[in-house]
Amino acid sequence: MNHRPLGNTGFSVTEIGLGTWEIGADWGDVPEETGYEAVSTALDAGVDFLDTADVYGDGRSERLIRRVLDEEDINEDDIVVATKAGRRLDPHTADGYTRDNLERFIDRSRENLGVETVDLLQLHCPPNEVYYQPETFEALAAIRAAGKISHYGVSVEKVEQALKAIEYPGVETVQIIFNPFRQRPSERLFEAARKRDVGIIVRVPLASGLLTNALGHETEFSADDHRNFNRDGSAFDRGETFAGLSYDDALEAVDDLEPHVPADMTMAQLTLRWILDHDAVSTVIPGSTSPAHIQDNVAASDFAPLSHELHGAIRDIYESHVYDDVHHRW
Repeated sequence: MNHRPLGNTGFSVTEIGLGTWEIGADWGDVPEETGYEAVSTALDAGVDFLDTADVYGDGRSERLIRRVLDEEDINEDDIVVATKAGRRLDPHTADGYTRDNLERFIDRSRENLGVETVDLLQLHCPPNEVYYQPETFEALAAIRAAGKISHYGVSVEKVEQALKAIEYPGVETVQIIFNPFRQRPSERLFEAARKRDVGIIVRVPLASGLLTNALGHETEFSADDHRNFNRDGSAFDRGETFAGLSYDDALEAVDDLEPHVPADMTMAQLTLRWILDHDAVSTVIPGSTSPAHIQDNVAASDFAPLSHELHGAIRDIYESHVYDDVHHRW
């Protein structure tokens, strides 16, 4: 698989990584061995960038990654594992983003992952006020100096948050939602990140499964699946679920996209290739519990860039179905 530099971290990572939110929590019941197989399949397929968080299943995702690396005797130096911290705060408020709290969360992640030093620590979609607290970023720098993390960045909801975060010189990566139904980052963020040599990690690339073309009006989601309980943003930011679109509107957009999918690609591969056609992107982290889907996702790295005509068609669908409801919100 092709590799790209992860900003100025010094890491070179696979264009397709693995996001492990799905094997941790909020996507329905995922048995332990299913999660194990997902991580193992990704590594076997060549993936060397894994993204997790301390709240994914209350550390379950982190511990699963450790188990796979240990039991399959994989050299941790060959794999970059990124985790996140901050969402364990209760209440989740900006004044909780102190060195003491962050260090406590990071120590727990270090134990879960079985490492002395976390490769990449990301603030986990903190409240907006955090981006205007220099002391929070000074705390990250101090924790890095103490040897507990090698690099740090942010996972954000909004483009404006990313633009503010990269003003801090220690921020080396930004994780953000970007896909054919969430196109604004390419207009405002990517060039600014390139100028500062900041790595871009793309999460939720398949819009909660919409861009796999496997969902329909009849699809039922379990009570513990965020695609059921967070459609209106009642649990966390609405933009994390179906790119912020209403489900019915999103399905109409998918229907319009389907005829444009090349015969030799799946819709998921088209989506991932579209994302990778943006040079500012360092890696994309689709999540899945299906070995076949993980292997198909990895294969997207090997496709040639999409044609200008296809990019234009995707933009037309975005402007017709998505722009008014999504573009200026995130």
